Order: sequence, then C-alpha cells, then structure tokens
Amino acid sequence: MRDLLEPSSGLGLGLVAGAAGLDHVVTLSRVQRPGLALTGYTEYIRYGRVQILGASELGYLRKLSAARRAAVLRRLASCRISCFVVTKGLDAPAELLAEADARGIPILVTPAESTPFIKALSALLEERLALRLHLHAVLIDVFGLGVLIVGESGIGKSECALDLIDRGHRLVADDVVEIRRIGDVLIGASPDLTRYHMELRGLGVINIKDLYGVSSIRTSQRVELVVSLERWEAGREYDRLGLQDEKFLILEQEMSLIRMPVAPGRNLAILVEVAARNQLLKERGYDAARQFVERVDEMIEAKTTSGRRPLSRRRRATAERRRVR
Repeated sequence: MRDLLEPSSGLGLGLVAGAAGLDHVVTLSRVQRPGLALTGYTEYIRYGRVQILGASELGYLRKLSAARRAAVLRRLASCRISCFVVTKGLDAPAELLAEADARGIPILVTPAESTPFIKALSALLEERLALRLHLHAVLIDVFGLGVLIVGESGIGKSECALDLIDRGHRLVADDVVEIRRIGDVLIGASPDLTRYHMELRGLGVINIKDLYGVSSIRTSQRVELVVSLERWEAGREYDRLGLQDEKFLILEQEMSLIRMPVAPGRNLAILVEVAARNQLLKERGYDAARQFVERVDEMIEAKTTSGRRPLSRRRRATAERRRVR
C-alpha cells in the first residue's frame, strides 16, 4: 500500500485518512467501484482490490440524508477493504473519513479523472503484481522476435548471442533473464545489475552498449520462441523435417521450442536467425515443412492412382452399390 504513495509510482496520490492501515496489501490488479455496495449489496467486495470513489459515487452519497449516509458508509467500512481512492480531487464525506480512521482503512486522493487514473493504476498493478521467474538463459531480439536461448552452462549461449549481436540483432539479457507474465504475455528483461553486460569465458565481462552502441540493446522484449542448445549425441534421432511441435513451459505458458544440436562446424547464430525467420513465417500462416510433406503425399497419391488398373464395368457397378449401402 505504501508503494502507491511513492512519487516513483507516478499516480500522484495523497493520504487523507486511515494512516493506520498503510500496511494493507493490494493483491489484485483489477480495481472495483463500490456503486452497488452503497445501496447495501456488499457481498462482491473483495479484499486486495483498490476501491474507487468517483463523482458518481460521491454524488449519490451527497443526496442521502446524514443518518442514511452514515449507515451506508458504516456498513461499507465494515467489509475487509484494502483502501479507497477518491478521484478528481473531491472531498470524501466526513462520515467516511471517521470510519476510515476508526477502522484503519487508508483513504487516498488523486486529482486525476477516474477513467485515466484507473488505466494508469491497473497498468502499474499488473506490472508490480505479475508472476516472475528467473531463468539461466539469454534473451535476444532477432528480427523483432524475442528468442530465449537455453542450455547447460558452457554450451555456448553467450557466444551465440554475441555472434547475433555482431550480425545486427539486439541483446536483452545475458546469463539471468527475469521473466514476468502479464496476462497471457511473457516479458523478459535483465536484472539491473547485469543490464547491458555479457560474460564470456576468456574475455570476462563486457558492456554491449559501450562496444556496439545503443542500437544493440533493448531493456525488455516479449518471449516468443525458445531455442534449446544441446550437445550432439551420436546415434540420437533428431527432427529432420521440422514437424515436431514441442513446447517449453514458462509460468504456465507454452512457448514454441526448437532443440538445436551443438557440434563443431555448425554456425549457431545463423541457425538461430533462420529459426526466428521461420517462426515469423509460421505466425503468418506459412509452414514450409508441412507444405513440403503435403506435396510429397500428393505426389505419392498421384503415382499410386495412376498405377492402378481401370475397373471393369461389372466391378464399377459393384463398387457403386457398396457406396450406396
């Protein structure tokens, strides 16, 4: 709750009552407007949500008698409430201020209009309350596609990423990737300590921004494709056609997964680049591997059909009767 009052939040909130409840927590990004609760229906009020009081709610309260207004606000304040936010810089009713101080419910006020404030608050809460995960990986922006490179330590993730940066792509995070889930979207970024930096065995820590310029980095990127670097194993079966639709689970979201064997002579940067291009084509509805297989099946079917002997009149009649049945 105290974080909402910080200037860094950008919300411009001020506290007018209920300072004893500043340790309350906000656990949900969706806010509530307690319009129905003012008429007596309070069952839908949920702790963990910010309650918004705008001109409509306060206008309704002003039309009530003093006794009725006090009774309504007493019942509302008896619910478990994280906090109230009064918009447009309006004055909260004295009865509400008294109940808030008595029950320790923070009342915050903002000069902003209700609709833009709700949008700004919801965006802030979604970012602050998002599920988070730290992965030992590298995140690169390749042709605008967020490619997460995973694999065991020492497999060559950072070297592959450096080669991609040298080819004009952009680094998001190296070694540790902080992933947040906002809705159904995964956003990857670098922790503050390692941002713009990369660790390479034999060279140590380098600053990509200083070496390659600001065009070589970005602070965050949506995760859309996972490339797993794996050591080549003789005798192991690898996907030759690209028809295996494997998934990589991150924060209960499935990401497309490509397993890429690492062996001497394989240019991993070019392979990752091609994988990103191919993924972009798939998102546009073009799957080269499946179209290739369909063409092969059509050719086989055509040859099989052309090699059959033509049916006699009697056999055609028998086949027709079977179809009718």
